[in-house]
Amino acid sequence: MRYHHVCVEAVVHHPAPHVVTSSAIEERLEPVYTRLGLPAGRLELMTGIRERRFYDPGTRPGQISVQTVRLAVERSGIAPDTFGALIHGSVCRDQMEPATAAGVHAESGLPDDCLVLDISNACLGLLNGMLHIADMIELGRIQAGIVVGTETGRTLVEGTIDSLLKDPDLTRQSIKPAFASLTVGSGSAAVVLCHRSLSRSGYRLLGGSFLSDSSAHRLCAGGIDSGQHGDSRPRMETDSEALLHAGIALAERNWARTQDILGWAGKPPHRVFTHQVGRQHRTMLMERLQLDPAIDYPTVERFGNTGAAALPMALAMGLEDTPPDPGTRLALLGIGSGLNSVMLGIECENGTTSDE
Repeated sequence: MRYHHVCVEAVVHHPAPHVVTSSAIEERLEPVYTRLGLPAGRLELMTGIRERRFYDPGTRPGQISVQTVRLAVERSGIAPDTFGALIHGSVCRDQMEPATAAGVHAESGLPDDCLVLDISNACLGLLNGMLHIADMIELGRIQAGIVVGTETGRTLVEGTIDSLLKDPDLTRQSIKPAFASLTVGSGSAAVVLCHRSLSRSGYRLLGGSFLSDSSAHRLCAGGIDSGQHGDSRPRMETDSEALLHAGIALAERNWARTQDILGWAGKPPHRVFTHQVGRQHRTMLMERLQLDPAIDYPTVERFGNTGAAALPMALAMGLEDTPPDPGTRLALLGIGSGLNSVMLGIECENGTTSDE
């Protein structure tokens, strides 16, 4: 998968305002911790997540995505009527139908001849949206497009806490599938892509690779089962250990493919941005991919696991903190339950570029 005419023109994030620490979550779970003999500090110790952020109660993803889209379009400097696609790619959405993207588009100021749709693929929705838009730009169907997503993790975390407190049969073993749910946070991100002839950033999207291991699709599953829990808040069950090892193995295979496709063998990227899961995942991923942890930009300690928004949020913050020099190679290393992996390469050119 190679692109010759696609640039990443703007990447923005919209952080949630309310900070919730891991110790605060454990305080709410104190009766469970006491009954099961779990030590305080376990959540941060195991995951490296010090805190996560939430939006106001009742906030719908589309409400935040509208703001994120407007910011991204403004930051890109591209005229709104140039955009030919708006994709909403987060796990969270306003409703089953119509597409959350429809409500976002209605308030975005983008034109009517704009493709509007949702893409759902666990934590890879925004990266899959980038590919969809990049394909259309490369084929000459559109000149620019935007993918956005907002994860609202409050209801999952609070619903999980309530379920654990109400379960009289809970054991050290049965609590494990719910543990990953407590690492979830909220956040929003958007990526604007455009034809190279329009670009001022010069962030060339070179291409990359996607790979799946669907035999692992049962290792992490979430949704709403009101009959079991008595409310409409989502719940998630995760075999964290098995998911960790299966995900790293898939990433290792896909990284080899990506390097080959991009011609990066022997030329490691200067900076990488990964899906933000936890400390153990990051350490193992860097080791298996033989990458220096110093080139990564971790955000999970402050924001938790923000689903499909996690990697683009890290990318936005990383580019803001340290704008890349010309010639810098960036790698986006995406992994999502299912299991699926999307890995992309970006090369930073100097100044405005033009069509080849």
